[in-house]
Amino acid sequence: MITVFGSINVDLVCRVRKSPLPGETVLGSDYVLIPGGKGANQALAAARAGAPVRMVGAIGDDDIGKVALAELGPGGVDLESVARRHGTTGVAIITVDDKGENTIVVSPGANASVRAEQIAAGGLTRADTLLLQLEVPQDQVFAAARRARAGGARVVLSVAPFAPFAPAQLADIDIVIVNEHEAADFARHFGLGDGAPEATAAALAATLGRTVIATLGPNGAIAAGGEGVIRVPALAVTPVDTTGAGDTFAGVLAACLDEGKGLRDAMALAAIAGSLACTRLGAQPSFPTRAEIARAAG
Repeated sequence: MITVFGSINVDLVCRVRKSPLPGETVLGSDYVLIPGGKGANQALAAARAGAPVRMVGAIGDDDIGKVALAELGPGGVDLESVARRHGTTGVAIITVDDKGENTIVVSPGANASVRAEQIAAGGLTRADTLLLQLEVPQDQVFAAARRARAGGARVVLSVAPFAPFAPAQLADIDIVIVNEHEAADFARHFGLGDGAPEATAAALAATLGRTVIATLGPNGAIAAGGEGVIRVPALAVTPVDTTGAGDTFAGVLAACLDEGKGLRDAMALAAIAGSLACTRLGAQPSFPTRAEIARAAG
């Protein structure tokens, strides 16, 4: 089973011709409210890929909170460990330009109150995978990782948004996922310099002592670690909205690993799923089902 410990938001999405520069105002489309948050996104992506999933997080007691859970429950995600707090639900303000690229500003709301104690003691075992991101308090993220490690669970961390960790802080993490920008930030943090994605991933894996997966958008993904270097391609698509593509990759990767697939096969399917997510507007509504992923994989 997959336990996702992380954020639950609502995305306020507006399409623009181009993203505004500092001090610039641009006109956009009518906005839409779409369930999101990196934690919730990854939970739903994993569930649509066929995995049993439990969400651990928090929403506020505002009307936005109802929107935040609109896809998760019907998508089969267990919501028993989602706390209801007094105050606001997390909101992400997103612009999407004509090329499908996005900008995102996150207001944490109830996500700031998420605690590792929401995961029951002994609630994670060798049969489980814990999926983490960084839109909830970092100390609680690593506390949740310790709980998972104590039970023998696999722990996967998406370093999103980027934070400059010391290698020791990742002692309870098995797999680190970064996008190409986060990989470059990590490399600069450790003084590794700029390099090609394969060299950067290998250098980060050696520095962190963990398997590192870097997602590369239309160029697929690359992993470095104990199994050497693995590269998988993306699916060729015309992007409509890239929001949630990285979360799709992480959720589907976790789902495939949780059911026993090897890293290469899991990455290949996750890369295909991430590509498919780019062909529809919004994050959660764009996530492909297991059948759609299988058809695209041939």
